[in-house]
Amino acid sequence: MTEQPAIVLVGPPAVGKSTVGALLAAQLGVRFCDVDKAIERAERRPITEIFAERGEVGFRQLEFDATLAALEAGGVVALGGGAVTNTGLRTMLADYPVVWLRATVREAVRRVGASTTRPLLNGDVAGNWKKLVAGRRHYYEQVATLAVDTAGRSPGQVVTDIVTALERADRP
Repeated sequence: MTEQPAIVLVGPPAVGKSTVGALLAAQLGVRFCDVDKAIERAERRPITEIFAERGEVGFRQLEFDATLAALEAGGVVALGGGAVTNTGLRTMLADYPVVWLRATVREAVRRVGASTTRPLLNGDVAGNWKKLVAGRRHYYEQVATLAVDTAGRSPGQVVTDIVTALERADRP
């Protein structure tokens, strides 16, 4: 695998960052890092347990450190949905192509289903998802180089759109 500077995927939970990120990395022939999964591996426990013990503030510090390592390694990096709430991280993202993946509430709820692995969505999934997006939308807009809708589209279609847009951006 040849490495390149990181391409970063952002967006709220259940928009397809992990799935699209893995496919995008495979197509580009680079490494893929899902920051949430990297945290779970390092901590040897799920995000829900980390949240329960350390709270959101403690989790966000782990997330910041894991994101720094992932960005330095290059390739495709999928950030957790709330990573963009960190001012320092948003500043760092200015140096990278950042793809904001978007979905509709209906699509996000369908993807989450009855999952209990997303601590900030537990309970009223649709209502909590809407609140998260409303509170973070301006951060996603601030850091995004490109925005791509994922609702009703296959991960492959989304990857094609991203690759095409990034190739266009690289042309003089």
